Amino acid sequence: MTNAIEVTGLRKAYGSVQAVKGIDFYVERGKLFAFLGPNGAGKSTTIDILCTFLRPDAGTVRIGAYRLGEEDRQIRGMIGAVFQDGLLDPLLTVEENLRLRGGFYDLRGRALTQAVEDIMKQVGVSDLRRRPYGKLSGGQRRRCDIARALVHAPEILFLDEPTTGLDPQTRKSVWQTLHGIQREKGMTVFLTTHYMEEAAAADYVLVMDHGEIAAKGTPSQLKDAYARDKLILVCHDTARTAARLREKGLACTETADTLELPLASTLDALPIIQDLREEIRDFEVIRGTMDDAFLAIAGEAIRE
Repeated sequence: MTNAIEVTGLRKAYGSVQAVKGIDFYVERGKLFAFLGPNGAGKSTTIDILCTFLRPDAGTVRIGAYRLGEEDRQIRGMIGAVFQDGLLDPLLTVEENLRLRGGFYDLRGRALTQAVEDIMKQVGVSDLRRRPYGKLSGGQRRRCDIARALVHAPEILFLDEPTTGLDPQTRKSVWQTLHGIQREKGMTVFLTTHYMEEAAAADYVLVMDHGEIAAKGTPSQLKDAYARDKLILVCHDTARTAARLREKGLACTETADTLELPLASTLDALPIIQDLREEIRDFEVIRGTMDDAFLAIAGEAIRE
């Protein structure tokens, strides 16, 4: 089987509110799948269903070879999850927490000891084994949360905004660890995040909005479809150059001594720069980003 997750006709309502409106998608085995959307889009409801925490109103879900609603115990044994909030006991040490969690998956004796040792080494928390979880820094706790999710060697890892609140250096370190484990184990990773640079590293991206699938594709496909490149010009006389551009039918936005022009493609910048070379002091072409694509798909309005 090439797909780790298959979802067909998934629906969930809370009274009159249709949180998930009959969505269909699949996640290929061994891939990093980014699941995006603004607040209230239906992401959390979908993830809760996939993790067996919530029953859908309609639709079918297969996790690996198992059918949701019929083989939930088997599904729980093959998935791991890292949530925004840590689930470990703050009074227990890192090692005690991991041994406790491993026991939930029927690991015992030498198998449990070896599993805990291996995962502590993989995520880089072996030196924290005797320290209470509650005394650790945010980055250290996040590594321990990942160890908890992986102690039973799951085939699929759900990451629900795993790096929220972490500083850039810690975020980079956490992702280096996750990518290393994924490559080594061939693990499927299902990611939700508000950091679009993390989504840009995914193999495939799905964007939900208002309970429906608003867009899907590889990061490059979404950027090509929804984001635009732009040309930034630093001018000697911004007003004069802007007037010339508008005479040619080219839209531009003035900011201080710079002009910003949307581009249909990066190469469209070349004739503009050549034509204005005597009037500009500097220029920069900025490629469209996943942030641009996400805002184009979901809109810029802030949602509670």
